[in-house]
Amino acid sequence: MLEFEQAGYLVTAIFFIAGMMRLKTPARARSGNLLSAAGMAIAVLVTVVAHPHLPWLATLVVVAIGGAVGFLVAKRVKMTAMPQMVALFNAMGGGAASLVSLGSLLHANVTVVGQSVAALFTIIVGAISFSGSLIAFFKLQEWLSGRPITYPLQKWVNGGVLVILAAVVVGLMASPHNAGLATVLILLALLEGIMVVLPIGGADMPVVISLLNAFTGLAAAATGFLLDNNVLIIAGALVGASGTILTQLMSRAMNRSITNILFGAFGKTVHSGVVGTVDDGVVTHATVEDVAMLLAYSRKVIVVPGYGLAVARAQQEVRQLLEKLSQRNVDVRFAIHPVAGRMPGHMNVLLAEANVPYDKLFEMDSINPEFKDTDVTLVIGANDVTNPAAKNQPNSPLYGMPVLNVDQSRKIIVLKRGMSPGFAGIDNPLYTNSKTSMLFGDARDSLNELVRAVEEM
Repeated sequence: MLEFEQAGYLVTAIFFIAGMMRLKTPARARSGNLLSAAGMAIAVLVTVVAHPHLPWLATLVVVAIGGAVGFLVAKRVKMTAMPQMVALFNAMGGGAASLVSLGSLLHANVTVVGQSVAALFTIIVGAISFSGSLIAFFKLQEWLSGRPITYPLQKWVNGGVLVILAAVVVGLMASPHNAGLATVLILLALLEGIMVVLPIGGADMPVVISLLNAFTGLAAAATGFLLDNNVLIIAGALVGASGTILTQLMSRAMNRSITNILFGAFGKTVHSGVVGTVDDGVVTHATVEDVAMLLAYSRKVIVVPGYGLAVARAQQEVRQLLEKLSQRNVDVRFAIHPVAGRMPGHMNVLLAEANVPYDKLFEMDSINPEFKDTDVTLVIGANDVTNPAAKNQPNSPLYGMPVLNVDQSRKIIVLKRGMSPGFAGIDNPLYTNSKTSMLFGDARDSLNELVRAVEEM
């Protein structure tokens, strides 16, 4: 049975790795997810067969219930709520790893120092990931304020909790089956996760979720060492490594260090002038007919999608606009900022869902040099990633963050509901640029009208 189990887990690992490899492009991403899901199904079946002493019927029933709930939630979740779903599922992973290790520490024969270290590490990291991911979920769901939530002596309190946590770990190393100390340990770890994420602004939540995802992977890998389970070690290592790489890529895209994001997050609204004006500029209003004419008679148009597109669920309408303009021989491209939306790849998935051709999507570094030769740039709710203050206002909290060079276009059209700041809470001087016109209203309605107006020309 041992050889059968190890062979099955090897097949599972191959499925996981092959699935991740296929996530490189949207065209193969669906099959990549299916491969990874198939690998997990193989791992569950192999575990049940290789351990006949387990209550296999109860195990399969629980797996079926969890799988059904996950399927229904993922099927029904809106694209705007995808980051919240990722945060919630990540919390479940961290919590599960923490509880498994807690049970092993209290009830199993954990006598080797390495096993005790693995168990304590998983309990702490898994619990921090659980509570921290829940706070991230609450902030993204707007059940908690997206602004940094701080309190007096915050750093001293956090430091004090860490000191007590370390003391409890020492106690459990000496007495690993002490239920009282174990309970204190997991409660302190849960508290630490809450206190670390609460002071971080909502604009930084995508990076925080990615980091916590890496924590969950590390906790799962440590659980694998504790249980001598190779598939957990491999899966956890894959998640931990990919989450760490993604966190680094996102922090570079924001030109900020991880420590700055965790301990110096922005989120307080910064006004750069009176309402409606920035830098002595005036907001210019546009009509649907004006915008349609500009787009229809342009040679080159760049569309910059943002969270406003996701909120309005206007991805199908933007694809229709792409088709109408392409029929008029207009070169239409999409500029995708690495942190557009509220999670990495948010815009790519949204546009792929609407069957926008992948060769029309361009990353920031490749599209930025093209803005100066662009007739019209159409910005759909992408506030923070188009803010020129990041380039030319040293006093701006966004200063230094790489942004799309929208301000270099010959003409700029912005689709927004109003003049409210973006998720980072910072005004955008682009909106009062002399080249910018604002088309106010729901993005879906505005795009529908634009499609009709272009068609009638």
